[in-house]
Amino acid sequence: MPDDHAPASDLKRSELARLTGCNLETIRYYENVGLMPDPPRSPAGHRRYGRAHVERLSFVMRARELGFTMEEIRGLLSLVDRGGHTCAEVEGVGRHHLGVVRAKIRDLQAIETRLSDTIARCSGADTPECPLLDVLNQSRLRA
Repeated sequence: MPDDHAPASDLKRSELARLTGCNLETIRYYENVGLMPDPPRSPAGHRRYGRAHVERLSFVMRARELGFTMEEIRGLLSLVDRGGHTCAEVEGVGRHHLGVVRAKIRDLQAIETRLSDTIARCSGADTPECPLLDVLNQSRLRA
């Protein structure tokens, strides 16, 4: 059983997953796409993660929670990795992402309005006629 107080410089992938709350397969994926650096290996060939891996994975997970895309996260990590980044650079990425989020919210609000209006027209009766199905069956191609 892994020690909850194991040094953060000698963690197995499963311990990294437990510490961060990240799925094992997600960690593998982040490694494969280059968001996580390859960890050093023990003499027996086992991956060993350190504090820097915990911090980087936590960063990636928080960025995902905020809806940043993989490419946006890659860009943020690039700024951090190269050092010398400015708050203005990071703010630019954040402001762009905020604009994308706000556009998605507007789109979702429009969907909510359309769906709510359509459902309100449904009678709920035991009849095959249904305004929601009518909307779904409409052709997107209009002359």
